[in-house]
Amino acid sequence: MSLIDNKKVHFNYEILDTIEAGIELLGFEVKSIRTKHGVLDASYAHIRDGKATLINAYIPPYQAGNTPESYNPERTRNLLLSKKEMRDIESRLETHGLTIVPIAMYNKGSKIKVSLGIARGKKTHDKRESIKKREVDRDIRRTLKTGK
Repeated sequence: MSLIDNKKVHFNYEILDTIEAGIELLGFEVKSIRTKHGVLDASYAHIRDGKATLINAYIPPYQAGNTPESYNPERTRNLLLSKKEMRDIESRLETHGLTIVPIAMYNKGSKIKVSLGIARGKKTHDKRESIKKREVDRDIRRTLKTGK
């Protein structure tokens, strides 16, 4: 069961592969995520200098009154990946046009995990095809349901 989903990722990107990673969070961020507060729509991951980071993920504080004033809900958060996984990802990203995008945050036991996708951005005509396919499928379901 997913706690936070990136609803736009399958529309804007073609997902080539998925990876599971841990994420370094503060206590009140964990509580906020478990109550399904947060947005992953504009976020992406980056690997630099042997560190994987999640950038622009918006996680609001659980209780605004009990958080430090210096807290930034869009701060850069470290992702927990092994060095081998980071090397594999970096070698795949050498192909131009690929990026790492978060797909969802979810519980795995008592830990919060992030599902990352190695993705290629869709062009405008690909997005139009996705919209057209979605509308055709919706029309087919509608006619099957009504029986007309």
